[in-house]
Amino acid sequence: MPPVSIILNLLWILFGGLWMAAGWVIAAIIMAITIIGLPWARAAFNIAAYTLLPFGQKAVRRDSLTGRSDVGTGPLGMIGNLIWLLLAGWWLALGHVITALALAVTIIGIPFAWAHIKLAGIALWPIGKVIVPA
Repeated sequence: MPPVSIILNLLWILFGGLWMAAGWVIAAIIMAITIIGLPWARAAFNIAAYTLLPFGQKAVRRDSLTGRSDVGTGPLGMIGNLIWLLLAGWWLALGHVITALALAVTIIGIPFAWAHIKLAGIALWPIGKVIVPA
């Protein structure tokens, strides 16, 4: 990871990244406890790691990366994302948006606010995404 990404990730943890990553972990644990929610738990744990250290990485659709469709990027993935949206996605996205609004008040916080807005979009529709180096 380049030094700039390391510095940005450290600042990110201080400005809302840690508590939002904790929110993703809590959602993943709740999903894992239900057994039925294990596919969502896996996605939530992956995105929790991305939420903790977002700089130097990006989220992309798995089918655009591999060139072929799979269960998470097809119709079952869409149904999974709709269930996720109802169970946990909306409140994680809301947490990212509220944090972004608080950070956008200052000029220094604007890049971090933008990262939270991007994560809010991922929070709404995480199934079928994979985290790759930027």
